[in-house]
Amino acid sequence: MNYFDAHTHTFSKEENVLSVVNKFPVSENFSHPFSIGIHPWFIKVKTLNTEFTVLEEKIQHKNCLAIGECGLDKLTEVNFQTQKEVFVTQIQLSEKYKKPLIIHCVKAHQEIIELKKTLKPTQVWMFHGFNKSLQLAESCLKNGIILSFGKAIINRNKVAEVFKKLPLNAILLETDNNDVTIFDVYKKASEIKNIEVTELQKQVEQNFKNIFI
Repeated sequence: MNYFDAHTHTFSKEENVLSVVNKFPVSENFSHPFSIGIHPWFIKVKTLNTEFTVLEEKIQHKNCLAIGECGLDKLTEVNFQTQKEVFVTQIQLSEKYKKPLIIHCVKAHQEIIELKKTLKPTQVWMFHGFNKSLQLAESCLKNGIILSFGKAIINRNKVAEVFKKLPLNAILLETDNNDVTIFDVYKKASEIKNIEVTELQKQVEQNFKNIFI
C-alpha cells in the first residue's frame, strides 16, 4: 500500500511513496509529480512578470498536481500588500487551471480564511505544515481548508493533540523539508489516532486522490 507525501522538497525514490515535490519558477527537472508557486519569502517585484509567465506554463505540465507553495507570511520582510497581490494572482491561476492550492502561512491564517470567504474558490485549499491550535484547525475545516501535518506531530505534543481530535477525512501528511521520512510521519499519526498504519494509508490515499487526482 502507498504512502502519500502531500508536500516535500525532496523526491522519494521509494516505489511505494507518491510525493508532491515543491518547485519554484526557477526550478529544473519536472519529471516527477510537483507543485509550483511563488513563495512569499522569495517575491521580487522586478522579476514577477517573468515568474508568472513561467508559472503559468509549468502549471499546464502533465506532472503538475497543485499550485504552491504560496501564501502569506507576516515574519518575512516582503511587503504584506505585495504578498497579498501575488497570492491572489495564484488563487486565480488555481481556479483557471483547476489545481488545488498548497498554502504557506505564518501569522496570517485569519487573513487567508477571509480571502477564501470573499473569493469563494472552487478548488481545494490546503494549509501545509499545520501546527496551530484546535480552535484554528476547526475554523479552517469549517471554511473548507484541508490541513496537512508533518514533523510537528512527532516532536510537539500540543500539535499531536490537535491532530488526534480532527477527522481523518480532512487531513494529509507531509515531510516538507524536514529530516523525517513519510514513514515516520505515518507511524506517529497512526499511533496518535490509535489505528493501524494500513487503515491510515487507505484514508489518506482517498483524501489525496480527492484533492490532487
